[in-house]
Amino acid sequence: MLSLNLPSFDHKVIRKEDKLFIFDILRKKYVFLTPEEWVRQHLIHFLINQHQYPKALMRVEGGLYCHGLPRRTDLVVYDRAGKPFALVECKDSDVPLAAEVFEQAARYNQVLKAPYLILANGLEYRCYRSDFLNATYQAMEDLPACDC
Repeated sequence: MLSLNLPSFDHKVIRKEDKLFIFDILRKKYVFLTPEEWVRQHLIHFLINQHQYPKALMRVEGGLYCHGLPRRTDLVVYDRAGKPFALVECKDSDVPLAAEVFEQAARYNQVLKAPYLILANGLEYRCYRSDFLNATYQAMEDLPACDC
């Protein structure tokens, strides 16, 4: 897989029937290794190891309904009260973090109401603070501290 601009971690990859699978520490199982999954796994470990986000408060591929259609979030970090803290949208490293990616995450966040949005493609990440009162997002310099 491609080298990313995130710290490496001790990943476990296996091959089954000519397909690669990576161990997901949140789901506690091997999952099909796509380029987006490679980014997601790196970001999960980055949030846990470098930013002390609690593993127990993270959920991968949670379901939600957006404009009446079923959707899945890449990653949501919750606070200790069980409310969404950060919505994370991961993309393949070939996908630029353009307006379309932000708009997708913002649509999902209209449902979740997380105070923070994090967009990542493995080469860069961006973070935004949600202001629901004014229906705006403020770009941040870095990830928020998770005092979850």
